[in-house]
Amino acid sequence: MDFSAPSRRPEPDLSGDPRHDGGAHPARRPGAAAPRSGGAAGPLLTGRLAVGIATTGRAPVLTPTLRALAAQSRRPDLVLISAVTPDDVAPGATDDLPFETRLLTGPKGSCPQRNTILDALSEEDVVLFIDDDFLMAPGWLAGLEALMARAPDIVLVTGRVVADGVTGPGLSHDEAAAALAAASPGAGEVRPAYSGYGCNFALRMAPVRAHDVRFDEALPLYGWLEDIDFSRQLAPHGRLVRHEGLVGVHLGTKMARSPGLRLGYSQVANPVYLVRKGTMTRRHAADMMGRNLASNLWYTPRPRPWADSRGRLRGNLLALWDWARGRLDPGRVRDI
Repeated sequence: MDFSAPSRRPEPDLSGDPRHDGGAHPARRPGAAAPRSGGAAGPLLTGRLAVGIATTGRAPVLTPTLRALAAQSRRPDLVLISAVTPDDVAPGATDDLPFETRLLTGPKGSCPQRNTILDALSEEDVVLFIDDDFLMAPGWLAGLEALMARAPDIVLVTGRVVADGVTGPGLSHDEAAAALAAASPGAGEVRPAYSGYGCNFALRMAPVRAHDVRFDEALPLYGWLEDIDFSRQLAPHGRLVRHEGLVGVHLGTKMARSPGLRLGYSQVANPVYLVRKGTMTRRHAADMMGRNLASNLWYTPRPRPWADSRGRLRGNLLALWDWARGRLDPGRVRDI
C-alpha cells in the first residue's frame, strides 16, 4: 500500500478504539467561586482549568451536559462553548451555572471550532476537551488537576470510557448516568497512551502555545481522526497518558452527525492524509481502513437503524477510486 511518505512513528495500542468499527460573546460570571480542593490526591494547579466543548445543531444534548459539569467536586474555572451560531445553545442553558461560561462562534467543523477554543484561552494551565454528549464521574476534574500538578511532564490526559454509545444506537443522559453509577472507580492506574480519545482529552497549554500545536483544518466537518493527529503533534513535547480513574460515558448521540457517504470517504481519505503528514503509521492506517471497509461490507445487507453502512461503503469506494486516480483529498467531503 503506497502512502507516498515514510512512517517512523511507534505503533499504537488502540484495540479499544470504536473507530475501528465502524466571534466571542460577553462572558457570564457567576457570583460564587468554584471550589478548587485538590483533596488527598495531590496539590493544585497554579493556574486555571477550562473545559472546551465544540457543538452544532445539538442544543437539546448540550444543555444536560453543561448541567452535569456542576456536579464535579472540582468545578471548572471556565467553560468555553464553541458553536456555529448562538442558536446552537438553548435559551437558559448556561443560566445559574456555578462557573464562568463563554459562548464563541466561528466556522463549522470539529477542527476550526476547537481551534477557536484554543485561541480564546489566555491564563489557563489546562483545557479539557469533551464532546457535547460526554458525561464524567464527579471526581474527574479533581483527578485531572491532581495528576497534572504532580506530573509536569504530562502534556495530554485521556480517561476511561466505561460505555460508548457510538458503537450502537446511542445512550440517553439517564442511561449514561446509570452507567456511571454502576462503574467501578478503578485503581487510578496511569499508563502511556498513543493518543487522546476525542470525546475526552485534556491538554497542558504551555507546550501547545510554545509549539503552536493546532487541530488540522484540512480535516473538515466532523474532523475524523483529528484527535490522533493532534496527539501525535504534541507527543514530542511530553507524555501522553490514560488515567483509569477518570471515568466517563460517551452518549454517541446520532443527532447532527455526518452522513454515511461523507464519513465513509473520510474513513479512507483522512488516514492516508495523516500517514503522508507523518502523524499516523502505515500499519495503523491500513488496519483502521481495512476494519471499517470490512464492517461496512458486512452490514450493508444487514442494516442497523443507527448506522448508514451502505452510505459509508459508497464513501469508502469513492475514496479508493479517488486514491487510485491520484485525487484523494480529505476536503472533498464538502462536495459529496
